[in-house]
Amino acid sequence: MPQTEARKTLKDAPIMWRRINSIGIILDCNSTYAANLGYAKSEIIGKPIFEHVPKESWESMNDSLKNWFETGKVTNRKITFIRQDKSTFSGSLQATSLYDENKNLIGSNTVIFDLTKMTKENIEKYNKFFEESEQKLKQIKENEYEQFDKESKSEYEGLKQMFEMLLKINLNELK
Repeated sequence: MPQTEARKTLKDAPIMWRRINSIGIILDCNSTYAANLGYAKSEIIGKPIFEHVPKESWESMNDSLKNWFETGKVTNRKITFIRQDKSTFSGSLQATSLYDENKNLIGSNTVIFDLTKMTKENIEKYNKFFEESEQKLKQIKENEYEQFDKESKSEYEGLKQMFEMLLKINLNELK
């Protein structure tokens, strides 16, 4: 899959980001996601999302997946996540659907906020990142979008939808 500028931005973003397929297998994630969970990216990609939640959170994660299938998104879903060292943290999951050129569901972009790190400073950093990313997407739309293949256009639309959702969230309410 071609690496669009917007997707490159996610690689080292201050937020935890992952992309999953329609059956909950992790296809990609950023360094923030991997580092917060204590794994190398290579240890995460190809694994089911349930590997990063303790058994007592599987039902909540399953409800999140069900909601995603029914509505195309998930917002402010509280989930407990488990790191490689077995420590846990409470997270707030946000997901938007990705579709192919025929509008078939192919997966989701998911952002997870570690609720233990929702300081005023981090919230400001996240909001600034969302605004800058939205601006980058606007520039990409104006300058490059028409040259994209169908897969890249689909990826762009998924990222645009994700950032639109993230910009609507009042991060102070997640604390």
